[in-house]
Amino acid sequence: MDLTTPVSELTRVGKTASKILESLGIKNIKDLLHYFPFRYEDYRAIVDISQLRDGELVTICGQVELIANKRSFKTKRVITEALVSDKTGSVRVVWFNQPFILKSIKSGDRVYLSGKVKVDMLGAQLVSPVYEKYKKDTTHTARLVPIYPLIYGLTQKQIRFLISQIIPLADTIADWLPKDIIEAMDLVPLANALRGIHFPVDEHDLQLSTDRLKFNELFLVQIKSELSRQEKAALKAPVIMFQEEEIKKFVASLPFILTKTQKISAWEILQDISKVSPMNRLISGDVGSGKTVVAAMSMYNVFLNGYQSVMMAPTEILAYQHYQSLIRLFSNIPIRIGLLTRSQSQKVHITQSGNGEDAAATKKKIISDIKSGDVDIMVGTHALLSESVNFKNLGLVIVDEQHRFGVEQRKEIKNKAIRSKGKGKSAHFLSMTATPIPRSLALMVYGDLDVSIISELPPGRKKIITKLVEPLSRDKAYGFIRDQVKQGRQVFVVCPLIESDSMAQFPNNNLEKKSVLSEYEKLSKQVFPDLRVQYLHGKLKAKEKEEIMVRFKAGEFDILATTSVIEVGVDVPNASVMMIEGAESFGLAQLHQFRGRVGRSIYQSYCLLFTSSGSEKSLQRLKFFEGENNGFKLAEKDLEIRGPGEVYGTEQSGEMNLRLAKLTDRELIKKARDAAKVIVSDLQKFSSVLQQVRDWEVKTHLE
Repeated sequence: MDLTTPVSELTRVGKTASKILESLGIKNIKDLLHYFPFRYEDYRAIVDISQLRDGELVTICGQVELIANKRSFKTKRVITEALVSDKTGSVRVVWFNQPFILKSIKSGDRVYLSGKVKVDMLGAQLVSPVYEKYKKDTTHTARLVPIYPLIYGLTQKQIRFLISQIIPLADTIADWLPKDIIEAMDLVPLANALRGIHFPVDEHDLQLSTDRLKFNELFLVQIKSELSRQEKAALKAPVIMFQEEEIKKFVASLPFILTKTQKISAWEILQDISKVSPMNRLISGDVGSGKTVVAAMSMYNVFLNGYQSVMMAPTEILAYQHYQSLIRLFSNIPIRIGLLTRSQSQKVHITQSGNGEDAAATKKKIISDIKSGDVDIMVGTHALLSESVNFKNLGLVIVDEQHRFGVEQRKEIKNKAIRSKGKGKSAHFLSMTATPIPRSLALMVYGDLDVSIISELPPGRKKIITKLVEPLSRDKAYGFIRDQVKQGRQVFVVCPLIESDSMAQFPNNNLEKKSVLSEYEKLSKQVFPDLRVQYLHGKLKAKEKEEIMVRFKAGEFDILATTSVIEVGVDVPNASVMMIEGAESFGLAQLHQFRGRVGRSIYQSYCLLFTSSGSEKSLQRLKFFEGENNGFKLAEKDLEIRGPGEVYGTEQSGEMNLRLAKLTDRELIKKARDAAKVIVSDLQKFSSVLQQVRDWEVKTHLE
């Protein structure tokens, strides 16, 4: 047996278990060794039975005096009861629906039992404890016991048993980190770390093991970032000189005053694009912080230098909104602005396309204008990545919410910027995100980007009032919504699902999941039959979604029931209430995005949170959200609670491939970056590291 041996050849792995393991990405022994626990139960405290106390998590070691199965009179389920004794006393033990235990444990056996103590009028008992026959080296009890992420059909005992079989093979895995780095960073050998992550001797062993494996992940990300920096340094970009006088006139013409961090971000961009090396910068700003006007300033400066700009968005709704915003911002400037998405193509002074031949002709004309240079700024979706779209003189590529594009699309965006300028050249590159990203995350996900953070909201914006609504206060909340509509305001209602059938996605969740279609039915027919209610979700055709949003913005509907499709980029200044059903289903960062769809005008706005969850943890999280309006603080809290994958989506977490490392591991991030800088300077010398990077790149893609 070696690292390439299929898991199907292990003891007690049949066809069914093999398929389940494969669905978790576990195909061979090496995969199994790298399937890590996500927490541990501390069962090290072996307590005398006479010392058992209610609610304690303990391990006892005793002899089974009696054990038998019986059937509950009321529920008819099988109950396994046992009496276990040590030198100090006896304790009752009970398991539910596990009749097979009698095959494993018999009277007279000496066993370890680990679990929580429950005391009732008959004394102490252990309910459904983990059990294991007495032996010197335990796997499931009397130690720090690993708990793994599992799916239906696989148990903790099964996975621990399988890993215990193959843990000696950890010694056969070559340690790919150079010895100098292992020593300089005070890391343990890889084999030690793999043994310690699965079956740690104590907390110190677990900490050392975890730190080494975290370092591995962070180190690879940082090497990739360093390589990206080197590639960027080898490219040349057009020098976009700062047109100070014209930019000042543009800023003075705006109907609002730029915030301090808007000015700083704009200056950083203008400085970057005036250099011969291509800009690679990220603007991260809270919802409504004014990133678009900063991008517009940079596009205007590019235009004044005789170059074209392109602005890409992940959805047609967002692309169209950017298009309209730029038309307003440049209303007094002769800039030719075009729009190209899958379903529509437009250009200022060109009538919006219709259907059939007119639409095709307009699209063909737009593509021709891009190539001839008769359009200065192009806005669109991934339709701009088509091979038929070629720019005459592209100077700047702006991508909004880059992580919402697919991996291949992100590659193509970068390639487009390079191809448009010829070999060894590239347009300048700017990413924008409305998801507040803590600097620690920005350094990780965008390690090869410079970062600008817009941390203020425009002056005059009122703080959105957020309330967690008790179930008994639902009717009162509906009354409040009706009053807001009477005042001329509009309302968003966000639901986790599109329709009730989607409940199948949540087989282990017995909470009521609100669906858009059922909520629309209830609101339009029962709660607000006299108001104008509409619905919107991601499965509608792009044209339908756009039409609904245009009509909602025009005030044709009072209430819009929707999914997270409106999470980013929807701007309806007249909307003053954001009502979120099933709020426990969303992370803090996503809730903050929803909240940012209101409060975009002079009207006082409100965010109402509804939940059917009784979980104390969920309620505490929502209470925290209720009292915190700073998106960056919420993002930090989300990272702390849930990690990067859930907060920022699998698109980003998948790129990083972080299973253990967290973005709060700042010291390890710094160590990994320092080590990567040393290695990358002469990477060819470190063949084992180079191979690891190549293997990692097959599975991930970091922008």
